[in-house]
Formats: sequence, structure tokens, C-alpha cells
Amino acid sequence: MKTIDELLAEGVTGKRVFVRADLNVPLSGTTITDDGRIRAVQPTVEKLAAAGARVIVASHLGRPKGAPDPAFSLAPAAARLGELIGADVAFATDTVGESARATVAALTDGKVAVIENLRFNPGETSKDDAERGAFADQLAELADVYVGDGFGAVHRKHASVFDLPARLPHAAGDLIATEVGVLKKLTEDVARPYAVVLGGSKVSDKLGVIDHLLERADRILIGGGMAYTFLKAQGHEVGNSLLQEDQIPAVLEYLKRADEKGVEFVLPVDVVVSEQFPDLKTKAPSRHTTVPADAIPAGVMGLDNGPETNKLYASKLADAVTVFWNGPMGVFEHPDYAEGTRAVAQALVDSEGFSVVGGGDSAAAVRILGFDENAFGHISTGGGASLEYLEGKTLPGLAALED
Repeated sequence: MKTIDELLAEGVTGKRVFVRADLNVPLSGTTITDDGRIRAVQPTVEKLAAAGARVIVASHLGRPKGAPDPAFSLAPAAARLGELIGADVAFATDTVGESARATVAALTDGKVAVIENLRFNPGETSKDDAERGAFADQLAELADVYVGDGFGAVHRKHASVFDLPARLPHAAGDLIATEVGVLKKLTEDVARPYAVVLGGSKVSDKLGVIDHLLERADRILIGGGMAYTFLKAQGHEVGNSLLQEDQIPAVLEYLKRADEKGVEFVLPVDVVVSEQFPDLKTKAPSRHTTVPADAIPAGVMGLDNGPETNKLYASKLADAVTVFWNGPMGVFEHPDYAEGTRAVAQALVDSEGFSVVGGGDSAAAVRILGFDENAFGHISTGGGASLEYLEGKTLPGLAALED
């Protein structure tokens, strides 16, 4: 995989460089609530611009239905990128149409443009190779060189991720190089003890990674909504908590395998419960109480780890040399149910080991809860991509960057 530094050594002055970034940032109206992904690609954009390239930044945002939708416009992301790099960033109001062609044609050396949301074109996500390829052909006409730096999208076989690199000279941006380097530390010659913290809502989202980690991890700590399927599998009542009953056989198999392999599975010992899901818009106080994890009453739902669980998890992470965390421990967006997630984040900060926050909601939680990002070993920009890499899958976007 060619690096961006190798590309720069060959010279990019005057060349149109297509940067496939991940600007899929959360929006409240047109206001960006977390610009972490834009800041992540900033070094690559600045490096190319400083070398005299004509930089074309492209990305998806959200899940539009293959047609323009103002709610998913990349205009706010383009404006924020301009603020971060301290320069005007041109914005094309389409992907490969008249605006995109004119915007790219107007670029001069060292200048940057962003084209509109790639998913406004049905060819970007099409499962039909010909349709996807046709869109990639149109994108290729805009550029001379391709730089892949959207790690959050490399697990997708999309036109701009998989097909376009085959049509242009290509290299990996600094972000992708960093992400892959970190993930290798979690899969090859791992420094031990190796602890993994998995949360989020659904067990089904994490089955593959649990299966793979049973061969590698020393401890697996489970929290979030998925914990209740594990508790149910152990014979405990979970009230109205999130439950995937169809996953109980798989969970029982994993618990059995963990026992056989000496992998420690750690589940909550107490949980914070409420009769109603909290209002995440108003953040109004929510009536709640803490109960033992093996004595959840009927009529309530578990929404966070309890204080004893928080202490337990902190103790299990204290001596870890390598830690991977993906998924919040509860409804962290509400202050009444954020302590479990906060406790895990704090345990990683306090640890002297190498800690990796695996993107997605975990990365958002770190920022929302006010932690210094530099206190962690690495905060990934791609939750889904990180998990699929840890499952041992081939990621189309990475395969496409191989020479």
C-alpha cells in the first residue's frame, strides 16, 4: 500500500487529487455536533495542499436514498473544513454534474474543494457492478490521483471506496495508515493482558468480533443493551430491558468457549433501571434506581451499569496492557445514565496500557463527556470498519489500495 508521503515524493503539484474522506458527521439541523471526523482528515488535506495539489474532498453523509436531500448536504462539513485549515474551501452542489466539473476546473494549485454527498448518486452504493463502475468512471474524470483516507467507509464496497482506486494511481492517506497500524496492534503480537470492552445495543452487531476475540483476548467486559441478552442466557430476569432472545444460543456457546479457553467474561453485577426510556431531547431528570443485575424487577428496563459494576470494570482494566473499547455502557446521552460509559472512559485514561476507542458511539461519548482525546492511545474514526477488521474480514477499501 503506497503511502501519501511516497505519493508526495513523486510530485503532486498541479495534479487533481481526489481524497475519499469520511465527513459523515452528526448534524443538528445544519450545525455539526462533533467535528472529529473532519479533524481526522485535516492533516492529509493540508499536506496535499501544501505540496501544490488541487485537492478534491469527497464523502458520504447519512443515508439519503440515492438522490439529493438537503438534510444530508455536505455544505456544513465543507465550511468547517475551511475553518480548520484556515483557507477558503469551494463547494460543488452536485457530485459529478456541472457544478462539480466547474468547481474542480476552477481549482488552482494548493486549493481545496468539497463535492456534494456521494450518496446523492445511486451509483455510489449500488450492488450492481456496472452501475457502480459507471459512477466511478465519472468520478475518475474529475481527478488524476486518488487518496483513500475515509477509514469509516473502507468496509463498504462502494464506488468511491472500491471501484475508483482501480481507475487512478492511488495511495493511502495518513489517517488510514494510522488506523491500520493501530488495528495491527490489536491483532498481531498483542501486548498482554488484553482486555476488550463491548457495549452498544445489540448482541447481533458484535457476534463476529466476539467470536474472533475469543481466540485473542484475555478478558471481555460486556455492557450496554447487549448485556441483558447475556444476563438472560445465564437465567436471570431482565424486565423490559433490551433483549435479543434469538441470540441466546450463540451467547451460551460463547460463554462455554470462553470458559474452555480461560477467557474471562465480565458481566454487570448491578444496573441502573427505570420504568421509562429517558427524554434525550430535553434531558429532563428521569426516575431511576439501582438493582442487582440478577434481580431486575418486572416493568423496568436496564439503562446503565451500576456503581459496583463500574468499580469492577475499572479493576479489570487497571492492569491491562492493551484495551479495545467499542460501544457505550448505557444511554450516555442522558446525564442520569452516563456514569457507566464515563467510568470505562476514565479507566482507560487512568490505565498505563495502550487504549483504543473503537469509533462510533464510543468516540462520540468520549467527546460529549468532556474527556481529552489525547488521554487515549487512539480514537478510531470507524466503528464498523474497526469491528470488521477485528473479525478478520477483508475490507474492500483497504484491498483496493493495495498495489
